Amino acid sequence: MENIITSKDNPVIKLYQKLSSSKKERLQYGLFVLEGLRIVEDALREDSHIEHLLLTKQAHERFGEQLSRLRSDRVKAIVISNELGQRIASTDTTQGVFAVCHIPQEKHLVIRPGGRYIVLFGLQDPGNVGMIIRTADALGLDGAILSGSCELYSPKVVRSTMGSVFRVETLIENDPDRLFELLSEGGARTSAAVIDRDALPVTECSFEGTEAVFIGNEGNGLPPEISRRCDRRITIPMSGTINSLNAAMAAGILMWELKK
Repeated sequence: MENIITSKDNPVIKLYQKLSSSKKERLQYGLFVLEGLRIVEDALREDSHIEHLLLTKQAHERFGEQLSRLRSDRVKAIVISNELGQRIASTDTTQGVFAVCHIPQEKHLVIRPGGRYIVLFGLQDPGNVGMIIRTADALGLDGAILSGSCELYSPKVVRSTMGSVFRVETLIENDPDRLFELLSEGGARTSAAVIDRDALPVTECSFEGTEAVFIGNEGNGLPPEISRRCDRRITIPMSGTINSLNAAMAAGILMWELKK
């Protein structure tokens, strides 16, 4: 077995902790962190440019051979003590599998004819953002666009995607004017998801061409000026006294209707 790192002052350990706790550091280095066997396996399968792979002694004994079949010779496994693994973990029951990964270079999302897109406008809950990206992956959407939402590569968002962050084509566009210009250039019809009985029920919508559905902030929904700029306003019909749904649940319903 490789030499086991036990010092919290090891440069890779210090880097991991910086990236785990600070958006500023993630942007500065162009790196983010992963924790957990499944998501690290997904990153290795998708060739997502892992810079460092860290395994606790226990994890190396349990998963080392399994991970070695996926990683290239370029990615070396660094073995750390179990105690150090507990120190850098962000979960109470860590599997002892960690990685430092390169943030993909920002790319221009190509709006494809007939494509289906979800636009996350102003979402701030990492769990919701991660779950929506995971659902977009499961339903086969063509992409997700984040505008004014929480950071895509924060540990909580990445963990909530369960690996889908490596498969779903994403774009971050925080300028609303540029966002609508991009969608217009791609020929996408835009739909604003709102809570309004006068809006068109999503069950009666036709999604026939290139489509982009906007979903807004967990507490306030879409800003009125954004929903007015969309081509139409749609809503999820609800019964009884319920007048709203969790953002990730609502997005899941909307994406299902988009892909039907």
